[in-house]
Amino acid sequence: MTPDERPARPSDIARAALEAARAASASRPRPTRRRIAGPRRNWTGPRPGEDDPQPLGRLVDSLVSAQDWTEHTRVGAVFGRWSALVGPDIAAHCTPQTLSEGELLVVAESTAWATQLRLLAPTILGRLRAQIGGDVVTRLRVVGPTAPSWKKGPRSVRGRGPRDTYG
Repeated sequence: MTPDERPARPSDIARAALEAARAASASRPRPTRRRIAGPRRNWTGPRPGEDDPQPLGRLVDSLVSAQDWTEHTRVGAVFGRWSALVGPDIAAHCTPQTLSEGELLVVAESTAWATQLRLLAPTILGRLRAQIGGDVVTRLRVVGPTAPSWKKGPRSVRGRGPRDTYG
């Protein structure tokens, strides 16, 4: 038997497979270093850039200005920061109800407090203008407590009231 005719040994088969794998690996292009996520970063220098993490307040401010929500946030600030705007003593005895067309409706807990707030109205309006800015609140309408009403909605019909349906 010649060496070509003899049966292949397991070590010869393994050696041939290893040689074929090395040849296939050498013919493939070398893998490059992959980026895990995101675009290629350009360094901005010592100060934080736009793609760096930002404080939440700055992001909210940029969103409000981009969406043009400044007027809505000022209106919300009147209701949300009422105690800080008018002071805790006044805020303990009155609450803002509605704000429409520049008129803020404030409900006082008693008629005495309603009278006091009417006298303080120019001072309260000055504070609101200074701290909120703009012409969000132009008039202040103060009302005292009211008795319960059977009326529902802005319009009503004169009549005998709730007894009207009984008979």
